[in-house]
Amino acid sequence: MSEPLLSVRGLTKHFRLEGSGLFEKGPTLKAVDDIDFDVAQGETLGLVGESGCGKSTTARLVLRLIEPTAGSVVFDGTDVLKCSKDELQKLRREMQMVFQDPMSSLNPRMSVGVSIAEPLRFHGLGNQIERFARARDFLEIVGLSTDYFDRLPHEFSGGQNQRVAIARALILRPKLVILDEPVSALDVSIRAQILKLLEELQRDFRLTYVFISHDLSVVKRFCERTAVLYLGKIVEIAESEKLYREPLHPYTQALIDAIPVPDPSNRNIVQRAGLEGDVPSPINPPSGCRFHTRCPKRMERCSTEAPPLQSVAPGHQVACFLYR
Repeated sequence: MSEPLLSVRGLTKHFRLEGSGLFEKGPTLKAVDDIDFDVAQGETLGLVGESGCGKSTTARLVLRLIEPTAGSVVFDGTDVLKCSKDELQKLRREMQMVFQDPMSSLNPRMSVGVSIAEPLRFHGLGNQIERFARARDFLEIVGLSTDYFDRLPHEFSGGQNQRVAIARALILRPKLVILDEPVSALDVSIRAQILKLLEELQRDFRLTYVFISHDLSVVKRFCERTAVLYLGKIVEIAESEKLYREPLHPYTQALIDAIPVPDPSNRNIVQRAGLEGDVPSPINPPSGCRFHTRCPKRMERCSTEAPPLQSVAPGHQVACFLYR
């Protein structure tokens, strides 16, 4: 088996919050806590879970937009966390990110053409004529007219601005693109268009995606494998088709049960036991298995022991004492 393009081991990020007094240390928020995953060249890995589970923090740690507390991130054979500032800047040409809200990531005073060309200028690639010509090419690649080059972001719809953001991310021809909720702010019909565009670009440019979303129906359609996060921990990883057909972790089962069903009278759908209570605070997560306070299948050991993420079938890992 070939080496993965991206390999994450023991990735951890704890934030120290402000205390109530001038010299008092605040509590620690455990946003991401010792997670492992790999992403193969050309595949799409989905990261799913409720808001606050650590999905977006994981994305920023992988790109080293924020510094981790512990762990390693190896991209294409290079340890990202050991790179110098200059080495990291060069490496980021190969790793790009598309954010949820394009309006917050595009400069409102800069034309969309200049915004698309900006990464080339930042990395010292080409002269202005060459950069602008390439930006026009990428406008067309994402389905926009080159006549839009001089327009400002406020003149576009949300879907058009997301196409601009995608063009800006791809103009450096990266190997890895992290998509952080790229369609959640768009209308349903526009979502389908953007997802189709992303699939076409992945095929044409041989891209590898990490796709972050809370919408499991989108992840099921778009991602080859899916990792489920809960309170900063990965509780299950499997091929998407198998995960949705045979979810093992009680939390995964509950998430899939929550997907809206077009035909509520369908008798083939078996409703599993519902969750109890609310999501605990990541400042003071439960001991043992972090899901045990809400789990309908919890056992005595779940409150004191943390289950490891272990293989239960080829390509299927789960962190739960129900499976050995």
